[in-house]
Amino acid sequence: MEIAGQRIVSARETGLVACRRCARVWPMGRRTCGRCGSALRSRDWGSLQRVWAWLTVGIICYIPANLFPMLKTRVLFSESEDTIVAGAIELALNGNIGVAMIILIASVAIPIGKFVAIGYLAISVARPERLRPAQRHRLYHIVEFIGRWSMIDVFVVAILSALVQLNFAASINPGPAAITFALSVIFTMLAAISFDPRMIWDRDGQGPDRQ
Repeated sequence: MEIAGQRIVSARETGLVACRRCARVWPMGRRTCGRCGSALRSRDWGSLQRVWAWLTVGIICYIPANLFPMLKTRVLFSESEDTIVAGAIELALNGNIGVAMIILIASVAIPIGKFVAIGYLAISVARPERLRPAQRHRLYHIVEFIGRWSMIDVFVVAILSALVQLNFAASINPGPAAITFALSVIFTMLAAISFDPRMIWDRDGQGPDRQ
């Protein structure tokens, strides 16, 4: 492969394989890592099946997360149930535009962006792509980085449910969408973790090498 006009030699091309757990490098052909005991694989092409499985389940869970209420609010004798988008719209109408934007970005834009990015990476390793390997690798690290912030909605619901409990006067409880949203985030993170980013550097439009 070439980056900025320079020839970059991969460990695989030199007959080496790195452990994904402890990063120790061993000669190709060795089956287990002598340091941590993990199985050594130069490329885990079977990971694509796990990626698509986790991603599909994550998308399925994300649908009811937007259809069912995220919060159930009771004030005196009135009750209200709000979905993610409806709650953001209500906040915006009450003047909290900044908070509404944060909720929409964290709960709608970022999850959908992660679905698209992971699906694109999984497809890109099997066919030529316009993005160079370095750009796709950077995209993978971005998906991994934002994954840790994807639970912001669930954290907010948990905090509000714990703090706003004023007996008969007012209370806030999580709705069924909180569970499905959390599951969607977890499954999407598992899809990203299952993806073997080393496959990105082998692609460059030449088809998978399973040796």
